[in-house]
Amino acid sequence: MDFVSIRVITDDITRLVDFYEHATGVRASWSTEDFAELRTATATLAIGSTRTVPMFAPGAAHPADNRSVILEFRVDDVDGLAHNLTAHVQEFVQEPTTMPWGNRSLLLRDPDGNLVNFFTPVTPAAIERLAG
Repeated sequence: MDFVSIRVITDDITRLVDFYEHATGVRASWSTEDFAELRTATATLAIGSTRTVPMFAPGAAHPADNRSVILEFRVDDVDGLAHNLTAHVQEFVQEPTTMPWGNRSLLLRDPDGNLVNFFTPVTPAAIERLAG
């Protein structure tokens, strides 16, 4: 089995895709006006409009309603990214902080309120653990 992607459902797909394109530097691939994907070498962030939910199960997903999942992106320079995102983020939950497990982490909310963690491994143990 391969873990393929995370899908976020939103009322405003253009706004959310624009945010993630800016934050990650990854250009989205649009399949339809209701579905886009940001693909990296290791994972895909899929973003679908609420109009896609009835295709699976009507009412099964609710946009801007997540309080349990954190989307995570490894980046080269979390401090530089924090500076670059200042004008694009309404809520920084935690400024760049070095965590006990060796990652320097920036926690924020995307335009729909989903938690997003951008991190850079900074200790030798974290760098070795995440090498690959």
